[in-house]
Amino acid sequence: MSDTTHDGAVALSTPPSVDDGLSPAGLATKYGLTVSGARPGLFEYVRQLRGRRHFIMAFSRAKLTAQYSQAKLGQLWQVATPLLNAAVYFVIFGLILGTKKGMEPEVFIPFLVTGVFVFTFTQSSVMAGVRAISGNLGLVRALHFPRASLPISFSLQQLQQLLYSMIVLVAVTVGFGSYPRLSWLLVIPALVLQFFFNTGLALIMARLGAKTPDLAQLMPFVMRTWMYASGVMFSIPVMLADKPAWIADVLQYNPAAIYMDLIRFAMIDGYGSENLPAHVWVVGLAWALLVGAAGFVYFWKAEERYGRG
Repeated sequence: MSDTTHDGAVALSTPPSVDDGLSPAGLATKYGLTVSGARPGLFEYVRQLRGRRHFIMAFSRAKLTAQYSQAKLGQLWQVATPLLNAAVYFVIFGLILGTKKGMEPEVFIPFLVTGVFVFTFTQSSVMAGVRAISGNLGLVRALHFPRASLPISFSLQQLQQLLYSMIVLVAVTVGFGSYPRLSWLLVIPALVLQFFFNTGLALIMARLGAKTPDLAQLMPFVMRTWMYASGVMFSIPVMLADKPAWIADVLQYNPAAIYMDLIRFAMIDGYGSENLPAHVWVVGLAWALLVGAAGFVYFWKAEERYGRG
């Protein structure tokens, strides 16, 4: 269409569009457009994660294999590292500081090794979670996939590493007179509960670490404090017998101590139920469900922000 102006020139006019008056949201709805990287619903997110289960498994195995690829001893360090830590703690805390009070050597040494291995599982999952997003920005920005795949795969990597360490733990417990029995089967549900707890914690730390990369420098101090407060090197009830009872209760019911004690009780002869807090399995289940679910939802709520900015 054209109109003639007062000076004789011809001005072209554009016919009104059928889209005139539509809001951006209306235009997107009309043409089936969606926001790139938008957060899906919670149940859809779970479905997407399930669809990426092969990627999660393969990624965790690849990370585990590459972890010590530059070392001459290779994968042996998966077992040697926590075992050397346990040896150092035994010399310092067991021999020099005498934290083995109330326990015979055949109980204390498996007690200590179990504590070191099990706490390392949680510690490594948390530290890997902190860097899960910030340390893999190239992957996050290049591909579209549910970002929870990364912290979950790192927690799975640490579980696989713990299973290698369990070979040494079995050798240590048997070497000090604790032979396999039916109670050893309790290790399986204890590790399942700890894995869900660790994964929830890794998801929380992944979101925090994505926003604040400096958190990776702070967490070693936090984890060291947590280790000393969890009875890795000593029996909490024995060492705090002369302190107010509520202090021992707080330390015994913290999740790291709960999962260590469950596995100690399952595997070590002489470490009986009198060393465990009341309702220990219920508390272990509650920690796993609470932190696992809360961590997953907390991470999911920021799904569209990972890798941006």
